[in-house]
Amino acid sequence: MKKVFFEALLVAVAGAAFAFAANALSSRGLALTRNYFPGNSRPALPSNGSAVHPGTTNASQSSAVAVTEHLHKQGLQVVDGNEALQLFHDPGFEQGSIIFIDARSDAEHYRKGHIPGAYQFDRIHPENSLAVVLPACQAAQKIVVYCDGGDCEESEFAALSLRNEMKVPGEKLFVYTGGINEWNQRGSPVEQGERKSGQIHSTTK
Repeated sequence: MKKVFFEALLVAVAGAAFAFAANALSSRGLALTRNYFPGNSRPALPSNGSAVHPGTTNASQSSAVAVTEHLHKQGLQVVDGNEALQLFHDPGFEQGSIIFIDARSDAEHYRKGHIPGAYQFDRIHPENSLAVVLPACQAAQKIVVYCDGGDCEESEFAALSLRNEMKVPGEKLFVYTGGINEWNQRGSPVEQGERKSGQIHSTTK
């Protein structure tokens, strides 16, 4: 029995050593000393991820207010769906002084539909996009970071990563709490494929 136990222990140790070595050698390996979840756990938004709008229930309003307060405590500014759309139509968007960053880590979701012109930023593997995203952030005056909305916290984590690790000034950063789900529900245009692909589609309400 002891022999079986020690053999199992040896296999487990060897497997762990192999896994750590593979992680260290892989270009997509995780940095084990890095904090990938820099924010504290936040209250959940309603399922549609929307901020406070007329006609929403008190529970939805309270949840949205709680999320906004949480983000403010993290030192992050917030925009709602109306403000995000205004920024999208602002002349500064075409000039690059206003940019949107899609914080969803799944590249396939990004290609299926993102806010037109939005940069994809995978905070887990920033080396894949930082060469493009960081210069855009440095040139911009306003940076709107979004993910799915609702319970998705990737926009918060990405904004904190840009501010704390990439030294992007916090006053530039805004989190769009409604995210791509609310954007789609509003019937706003989305871009498919890569950034600036020209494949623009308007969703219907």
